[in-house]
Amino acid sequence: MSRQQIAVEPTTAREERERLMDAFRRWGYLQADIDPLGDLKPEAVPELELASAEAAAARKIYCGSIGVEFMHIPDGARRRWVQGRMESKAAEVDRGQILERLVRAEIFEQVLQTRYLGTKRYSLEGEAALIPLLDSILNAAAELGAEQAMLAMSHRGRLNVMVHVVGRAAAEVFARFEDVDPRSVLGGGDVKYHMGATGDFAAANGKTIEMHLVSNPSHLDAVDPVVIGRARAKQARSGKDGPQKIVPVVMHGDAAFAGQGILAETLNMSGVEGFTVGGSIHIIVNNLIGFTTIPRDAFSSRFSSDLAKRLPIPIFHVNAEDADAVVRVGRMALEYRYAFGTPVVVDLIGYRRHGHSEVDDPTITQPLRYRKIEAHPPLWKIYAAKIGADAEPIVARVREELDAAQKQAEELEKNPPMRRLPAYWDAYRGGRYNAALEVDTGVTQEELLEIGEGLTSYPKSFHIHAKVKKLLEQRLEMANGKRAVDFGMAEALAFGSLLKHGIPVRLSGQDTRRGTFNQRHAALIDTETEEEFVPLEHLAPQEARFEAYNSTLSEASVLGFEYGFSRDFPEALVLWEAQFGDFANGAQIIIDQFVAAGEDKWNLLSGMVLLLPHGYEGQGPEHSSARIERFLQLAARDNIQICQPSTAAQYFHLLRRQALRAWRKPLIVFTPKSMLRNPAASSSLADLAAARFRTVIPDSGDGSATRVLLCTGKIGHELVAERKRRKDDETAIVFLEQLYPFPEAELSAEMDRHANAREFTWVQEEPANMGALAFLLPRLERLAHDRSVLSIKRSASASPATGSHKAHEMEQTTLLQLAFVNPTKN
Repeated sequence: MSRQQIAVEPTTAREERERLMDAFRRWGYLQADIDPLGDLKPEAVPELELASAEAAAARKIYCGSIGVEFMHIPDGARRRWVQGRMESKAAEVDRGQILERLVRAEIFEQVLQTRYLGTKRYSLEGEAALIPLLDSILNAAAELGAEQAMLAMSHRGRLNVMVHVVGRAAAEVFARFEDVDPRSVLGGGDVKYHMGATGDFAAANGKTIEMHLVSNPSHLDAVDPVVIGRARAKQARSGKDGPQKIVPVVMHGDAAFAGQGILAETLNMSGVEGFTVGGSIHIIVNNLIGFTTIPRDAFSSRFSSDLAKRLPIPIFHVNAEDADAVVRVGRMALEYRYAFGTPVVVDLIGYRRHGHSEVDDPTITQPLRYRKIEAHPPLWKIYAAKIGADAEPIVARVREELDAAQKQAEELEKNPPMRRLPAYWDAYRGGRYNAALEVDTGVTQEELLEIGEGLTSYPKSFHIHAKVKKLLEQRLEMANGKRAVDFGMAEALAFGSLLKHGIPVRLSGQDTRRGTFNQRHAALIDTETEEEFVPLEHLAPQEARFEAYNSTLSEASVLGFEYGFSRDFPEALVLWEAQFGDFANGAQIIIDQFVAAGEDKWNLLSGMVLLLPHGYEGQGPEHSSARIERFLQLAARDNIQICQPSTAAQYFHLLRRQALRAWRKPLIVFTPKSMLRNPAASSSLADLAAARFRTVIPDSGDGSATRVLLCTGKIGHELVAERKRRKDDETAIVFLEQLYPFPEAELSAEMDRHANAREFTWVQEEPANMGALAFLLPRLERLAHDRSVLSIKRSASASPATGSHKAHEMEQTTLLQLAFVNPTKN
């Protein structure tokens, strides 16, 4: 054998070993032992069918209780990080502590089952390893500087996590089962396994992590973007080290992870500027079943986690009955998050001991699986046997503690609070509206000029687009009082006035930096370099932070994120803008479950603003209506505000009112499209300097009119123009600027002022079964007393608007003619 051959052969052997290891790194997870019941069979992979000692060693690493998917990650450093951790010796774990936690988790469920038989609780049995998994994540986070963890999860195991991870007392949970204070939640509240909770986690290194479990509806993964938005807000409050201090951990069911599209939307935002949180930990509490649906009917691939492979992130599958492996994976996931700032997925594969809820019989649909489960011992017994420990003393002690907690709960007269709100909510309130909450929102013309000059300035070296330059020149004229202020400038002035006085502004939505209708131009783009300049960031040395982001092409996840942000930044004006108001129904779950009902269900406030372009202009059924009627159906107990400002000044005052009032309620604003620059909707600087937003704009006449038209939004300007064309001095036109809370006193005063009016007519562009008609009609009839209330509207329709522009013009002309000629009795 030559010297050259001797030198080459060892290198070839190393290459062979590396190729073999790479095969297991890439495909080992397909043959990993990760299902405690053995139903998830190994897949045949020819590259792994080897009998060498090296193959056996590789199989032990990658085909044991942990299967990891990471070879799809294009960054070599990240792949090497994962393989380095997997191929290193596992660190020692505190087995005594793990056993204690497993016993506590499972005995807690058994006590609930015994004491409250037939009551839903969504047991964690079969997935009890979730508790030591969270322990491992939080202990590692404490070592790396975390101060708070934001948790989100659906109902499975939620009560267990409240007690054993968040740190709530068991008696508090038992009190919810006892239902000790039903009168406190008449017509409101929520079930116990949806409620949020706060507490403290005592980490192994002696540090304490503040815990916040976010309230969640039964729409399983709807909370995903909400908790990420909340984490982003808390991180922003914490400064530049925010992502190190605040860690989001989100738990999912397997069927929900694969099936709920809002999760895919949320993951898609994870690396997008303005929506990052330095990575999040996603745990699939994987029962290999969804209600009664088995995996082959729930998703189209081997794992429910496969959705996450669209991102360059690791996915750790782990057998929920190898608690040591679970703890190891928890630490790896958390440390990877800190190292690379991306999401990480942990697929915790176990089973569900009972049915979907404890009142459900799973043997009807999965008889074979549940025979296995019935014969399967609980994890604490398996683990105690594995480590050779006697767990019975722990069991006895835990049962004694829970018995005492249950007796304590029976003695309570009220449900104890399970959370504490941060101090930054102290200055704000919810509840019913009263006039004492109002504040002046006018800004002096001198200050408006100063802000306007800043809004229209840019660096001398900046190459500005000719059209944008002209726009800024016009806006400077507006600030100088030489031109009427349009909606775009009014908004910029409102933002600027708030920023100068220390109130942050955050705005996001599809194409929102420029604006769907070319009306905003929050960011100026250099035509030579495409560098950006944002005038609102340069108004004053100590101004508050302004953020404007173009979002991903999603409504649900982005609105959910912004709602979450508003929950933990109440002093900021947080806005989400729909490209067209019609598209807001893509976020209907967020609107229904969080925006409209958050206060009623969970007593949680939000000052979130929804900007929804609305108006009938012949653009078809998907570009006309923001569905006023749907928001009015959701309105009750002063839960939200619904407004349609008809002028630029009204929009200016409305935005400032939302930020300056201490009353924190979501604000729905139906914004204009064709009226954005229309002189009829523009305003003078004096109007912006005026005191407040007006919920009702009275008619300009002396009150002698014999007919009164009531309206909101664009149609009002068209009615005014038609009245002028007809030279009609018998008809008054009143704009209803706020639909909810209904301004009864203001509207009543205006209607009473028109003592000569024999009828009041509500005029709307929307069809009869849409718009504000159904909401307003009984209220108008009450205020009209014995006078007639009529209405003008399009005929009832399944679709909001026609797709023909000419048909639209015919309909609009008819509406205007009928308003002045032939109104109909309802």
